[in-house]
Amino acid sequence: MSVGLLALFAIIPLVVALVLMVGLRWSSMRAMPLAWLTGAVLAIAVWKLPILRVAALTLEGFITAAGVLIIVFGALLIYYTLTCSGAMETIQAGMKKISPDRRVQAIIIGFMFAAFIEGAAGFGTPAALAAPLLLGLGFPPICAAVICLCFNSVPVTFGAVGTPVLAGFKSIEAIAMQALGTTDPALVYKTIGEYVTLMHLPMLFILPIFMLGFMTRYYGKNKSWAEGFAVWKYCLLASICFGVPYLLMAWIVGPELPSLLGGIIGLAILIKLTQMGICVPKDNWDFDDADKWDPSWIGEIKPSQVKEYKEHMSQLMAWMPYVLCGLILVVTRVPLFHLKPIVTNPMFSIGASNILGQGAVVVDGVTKCPAVGSSIALLNLPGTIPFILVAILTIFMHNMLKNDAIGSNKVSRAWSTAIAKMKAPTISLMAAVALVSIFKGTAASAATDYVSMPMAMAKCLADLLGGAWPAINSYVGGLGAFITGSNTVSDMLFANFQWDMASALGYSVKQHFLMIAAQGAGGAMGNMICVHNIVAACAVLGLIGKEGDILRRTFFPFVVYGIAVGAMAFALL
Repeated sequence: MSVGLLALFAIIPLVVALVLMVGLRWSSMRAMPLAWLTGAVLAIAVWKLPILRVAALTLEGFITAAGVLIIVFGALLIYYTLTCSGAMETIQAGMKKISPDRRVQAIIIGFMFAAFIEGAAGFGTPAALAAPLLLGLGFPPICAAVICLCFNSVPVTFGAVGTPVLAGFKSIEAIAMQALGTTDPALVYKTIGEYVTLMHLPMLFILPIFMLGFMTRYYGKNKSWAEGFAVWKYCLLASICFGVPYLLMAWIVGPELPSLLGGIIGLAILIKLTQMGICVPKDNWDFDDADKWDPSWIGEIKPSQVKEYKEHMSQLMAWMPYVLCGLILVVTRVPLFHLKPIVTNPMFSIGASNILGQGAVVVDGVTKCPAVGSSIALLNLPGTIPFILVAILTIFMHNMLKNDAIGSNKVSRAWSTAIAKMKAPTISLMAAVALVSIFKGTAASAATDYVSMPMAMAKCLADLLGGAWPAINSYVGGLGAFITGSNTVSDMLFANFQWDMASALGYSVKQHFLMIAAQGAGGAMGNMICVHNIVAACAVLGLIGKEGDILRRTFFPFVVYGIAVGAMAFALL
């Protein structure tokens, strides 16, 4: 069977997901299981994999997905714990006092604060948190959604303490280690992270300026790009505040901390400089009166219904859980503190190897496909340490066992809400990651001369696009995030594909990592158009039914971002 025909078959599961989620507007909870089923049938019928191996690959995907889901649960748990304790409203009240200029508020909250939340939690949490805060400050609901979705891109590659890199590129760990000539997997992820920061670098400085112009053009009363561009100095100041620790952490430590520490350090410095009046615009820009807004900008939550935020505790106490998260992550991830070997010790891992007896496929001494297996390092998951741990500590720090104005049963409400929110991501992630395992597991097929689904697509696209591939590489990552709702899953889905593409084009080791980095940046920019994130933002802003309007607005910044990443990829080749 020709490579072109194999590629045609390989793309079918992705087309199924795309048609169901975009064309028919199915949720990923319904669409991804059907995409997995399509992939499983093709693996058996076309790639001639034994049913037992396909079942083993599916179980492998379930184990891998369970690790990601623990992180998702921990992120949700700490968010709802802070919400129920009153800490989140306290933080919001403090934010409102910093500056009355909507452009400044958009940068501090939509860019800096959301970057920190992304670094700590990820998985759509920033848009769900920052957008309601902007709404409460007086932003049109649809503007708040667009701003937060588009700003949630630069930090996403290192979101949830590096999960998109550490979990997303796990499938290429072995071949990447071999390419680098190392036995240390940490070097692989650090190298990927370094190159990803370079891919993001142009938009780190362009995006804040561009989005403020976008905001004043489409939602300002004068419809002027210039009113947003006028605060370019403040935007550059914010980019430097975030970018310096962001780059330093990626190049010195690794992928776990760039967004988390870049966000929290940058936020603290920027707030202080703002209070000092450094680069702050002299004129205060505001939206037109709410009664003059376009009706399409508003959903179920009317401007008059937006509440004023109250402080239920000191700002320090409200921020303490995030401070603890940052401290715990630093001492457990940075080698200087000698705790990393403990949290990564295999004795604290669970999983399975040679699932259902499916070992490695070796031909003439060459491993064509590794054994089917996966494991979860429980202590090294940010979902357990620090998120769940800090969520428990917060119960006592914020005195949540005592009834007060916030309401009774705060602890049970936080935990039950977090658990309830896990249904959709559990089903969709289990199916999506199982599909990823099947994708890469088709390399075990002798019937196709060990050409896997990703390799078939890579060879076909290499023939069609050749040297133009770096220009559109990131859009593949963006498509993955758009379909699956996750930068992490996008990287899981296309990591091998991107590596194989670089091999098909005859690239060097450095160029292989550049293509992987462009994939990581593409998956991050895909958060702008990610269906899951758009729906989540719409849900908290009362904009259900306006998802299409938001997607049309975020698509243009998405395209611009991809052009910048493509230009950087070409420049570094």
